[in-house]
Amino acid sequence: MPYWGFDGKTHEGGKLVVNAEVAQDVADTFGKLYKNKFPIRKMVPVDVYKGDDFDSIEADNTSAFNCRPATGSSNWSRHAYGMAVDINPCENPYVSTSGEIAHPRCKKFYTDRSPAPGVITSGDKTVRAFEAIGWQWGGYWAGTKDFQHFDKR
Repeated sequence: MPYWGFDGKTHEGGKLVVNAEVAQDVADTFGKLYKNKFPIRKMVPVDVYKGDDFDSIEADNTSAFNCRPATGSSNWSRHAYGMAVDINPCENPYVSTSGEIAHPRCKKFYTDRSPAPGVITSGDKTVRAFEAIGWQWGGYWAGTKDFQHFDKR
């Protein structure tokens, strides 16, 4: 699908792999993000990074399906079911309950969560677009914060 880049241009051929049950809702939601000119750094399947979530995050890649356990758990992640999306993971970092961020260059986006290109904030158009399809945002979680993460339960 097309997406709006940080360079202010349309990028064709963005790819997300999601569960067929949610594919149309996800496509429609990313259509809203595109219409709102919400910038996305990159959008390729995590297979490009051999399934390595760390490497995908380092590339600031927006992705969905990844057959892996949830961070810090032996249970499957919602990504393993194709029922989760991570958007601009550097601008929207995963922050442990202790405040740790595994990607040093992304820390600045946690210390300043004010609106900026590609940053997702409480109640913004991106959060509302996913809430409209019944998805939850990891930025609202108690303790651990996963600002990049949206999923359907």
